[in-house]
Amino acid sequence: MKGVLKFVMPALIAGTLVTACQTVQTTQSGAVGVQRSQLMMVSAQEVEQASSQQYQQMLAEARQKNALNRDPATVQRVRRIVSRLTAQTGVFRPDAPSWAWEVNVFSSNELNAWCMAGGKMAIYTGLIQRLSLTDDEIAAVMGHEIAHALREHAREQVSKSMATGLGVSVAGALLGVGQVGQDLMSQVAKVTFELPNSREHEIEADRMGVELAARAGYDPRAAVTLWNKMASQSAGAPPQWLSTHPSHANRQRDLAEYAARVMPLYQGARR
Repeated sequence: MKGVLKFVMPALIAGTLVTACQTVQTTQSGAVGVQRSQLMMVSAQEVEQASSQQYQQMLAEARQKNALNRDPATVQRVRRIVSRLTAQTGVFRPDAPSWAWEVNVFSSNELNAWCMAGGKMAIYTGLIQRLSLTDDEIAAVMGHEIAHALREHAREQVSKSMATGLGVSVAGALLGVGQVGQDLMSQVAKVTFELPNSREHEIEADRMGVELAARAGYDPRAAVTLWNKMASQSAGAPPQWLSTHPSHANRQRDLAEYAARVMPLYQGARR
């Protein structure tokens, strides 16, 4: 039987990849006009489940190190901002306001924040404190991260790995081969925390992030001041053509342009 499986399983995996492969439009375009079809080879449910498990592990580790939500005032501040942002996500996805959104504050000197598939978020105290972030700038950070989740960029990156042959073990996990889900959890963690987002993903998240901030009543121009502060911490960064991320100068120009586009939304929200 094992000898048969050795030849049958690759065919089953290949067949699964073909049947599961689909081109989707994960979000509506919004005022900023983000619209791009994405090739997906793994279901949203599977990626969200893996993300949720990974998130719980990270919370447990942070709790053990006494690095989770140590400053109640900061936690309350961040959660208030995020709550206003997530309330606006329906403009891009009607289902998103009902997601199980969650945000926690990690005590770490890193300049970091992220949002996993399904809306599990964290921001690090180093980002808030070292850059002396205003509420508008925190909204710019978290709006950007929320946009990654809305666009399902992690799911897209996992799918790309599978398509290029780097994720065959993930396909095996989906079929129940070996430790079910372990490979997928590992892959989701890798694309979330280790691999950089593509330049295309970053631009999409930037543009959608300023719209979310504006609709929530936060000044979208704060995205520009945020990246000015980030630039001050990134001396010696490689030029754009050597990086998957847009250069600071190009990013600031794009953010300024799209912040101007959504200013009427901000003004309306403030009224």
